[in-house]
Amino acid sequence: MKPLLVLLISFGAAVLSNLLVSKAWKWQMAGRIAMSVMLVFTAVCHFLFTDGMAMMIPDPIPFKVGLVYITAIFEVLGAIVLQVKKYQRLTAWLLVIFFMLVLPANIYGAIQQVDYEAATNEGKGVEYLWFRIPLQVLFILWVYFCVIKDR
Repeated sequence: MKPLLVLLISFGAAVLSNLLVSKAWKWQMAGRIAMSVMLVFTAVCHFLFTDGMAMMIPDPIPFKVGLVYITAIFEVLGAIVLQVKKYQRLTAWLLVIFFMLVLPANIYGAIQQVDYEAATNEGKGVEYLWFRIPLQVLFILWVYFCVIKDR
């Protein structure tokens, strides 16, 4: 829920800023800015709640903490490069793939009832997927319409 709020609030702020500065809506630019802000937010969460995030990765997969850090670094790099016009399209496609790759960890974490902030198995559970899966689809569509379709 928090990443969605960050995305929407950043989008609104970026749209209004663009409107005040350039007298144009520039909603796709605002969408790229909002996605970058959201990616930095989630990356910070990966660094703050590393143990809980690692619990969302299934047991057979090794180097869980390392994977959490790698995904955080990828998110920060994606946030930065998404703003570089020359690389926006490639970055957007990589983000689409990334969002698809992390979905199984979110599903596993929900099944295991992981509360990543507390690093416990007392989280929301499977019903959380009714929100999380559409949210992941929203992230993919967001990147598609704000970057890929824009080109």
